[in-house]
Amino acid sequence: MTANQDTAAEVREVVIIGSGPAGYTAALYTARAQLKPLLFGSSIFVGGSLTTTTEVENFPGFPNGIDGPDLMTDMRAQAEKFGAEMIDDDIIEVDLTGDIKLLTDSEGTVHRAKTVIVATGSGYRKLGIPREDELSGRGVSWCATCDGFFFRGKDVVVVGGGDTALEEATFLTRFANSVTIVHRRDSLRASKAMQNRAFADEKITFAWNSEVAAIHGDQLVSGVTLRDTVTGEERELAASGLFIAIGHDPRTELFTGQLDLDDEGYLKVASPSTRTNIAGVFGAGDVVDHTYRQAITAAGSGCQAALDAERYLAALADTVAGLGEDSPRLAPVA
Repeated sequence: MTANQDTAAEVREVVIIGSGPAGYTAALYTARAQLKPLLFGSSIFVGGSLTTTTEVENFPGFPNGIDGPDLMTDMRAQAEKFGAEMIDDDIIEVDLTGDIKLLTDSEGTVHRAKTVIVATGSGYRKLGIPREDELSGRGVSWCATCDGFFFRGKDVVVVGGGDTALEEATFLTRFANSVTIVHRRDSLRASKAMQNRAFADEKITFAWNSEVAAIHGDQLVSGVTLRDTVTGEERELAASGLFIAIGHDPRTELFTGQLDLDDEGYLKVASPSTRTNIAGVFGAGDVVDHTYRQAITAAGSGCQAALDAERYLAALADTVAGLGEDSPRLAPVA
């Protein structure tokens, strides 16, 4: 520990890193279990990616839909109601290897915990062009499943050439009048099955060797400028929606070298549990899931992580009290 660091006096039962549906649900469940969780929700991404979504229509319990920021505010308030403590700050360093986990915040304070739930999520890869963030939720989207319904009868653009892009494009044909897939190359990376499905769909066309150079529109997207990646020639394409499907980056940099990650950087867990390779550390939400990436599945895994942490602590207490041998519930990922 460096000279400017302080150590929090209390050893917490549970510390949760990350907010959003997974983190807030884990906080709710552990709070109701009287574990007095402490949640670090980030200094920038409080509430996760749903805070950039204007309307959520597919989260159960809201027949009229709900704004993403309102949903996250309500989930946070519900967890706080049962005693969860929230800090809008970042954890910048962790040592998860010991029985007591050490987590350092941006102020240099070291927090100690018996269990840690990692719910840091993932971030959409962006094009990095002007107005991309400004028009997010106003025609720019990274999730066809979330937003496709709003583009009924519209012309939309999908950027990408992998399975995700073609899956998004195919899904959007249920609603959109037309779907243009923009790809930087003259061939796709997607599986043959996905390619064949897209090629056979009359609503889907392709803009080969192309990239989106600009996004147009005042309050809502009205079109894009496409640039030829070979000749540099530009052309305009009218569209009401721009769906960016060029991948996700899990927020796992903090845990590299301690927690096992897969080839894409996502946390490995011992499915169907949420246990990682380190006993007492659990993963939940989009930091684990690169298949579904929905608010409801993230919330569900947050519940699982909370229950796993609760059972781990109960088994730990039994072991310490000499009531039994090491429980299989304490075991990390094999």
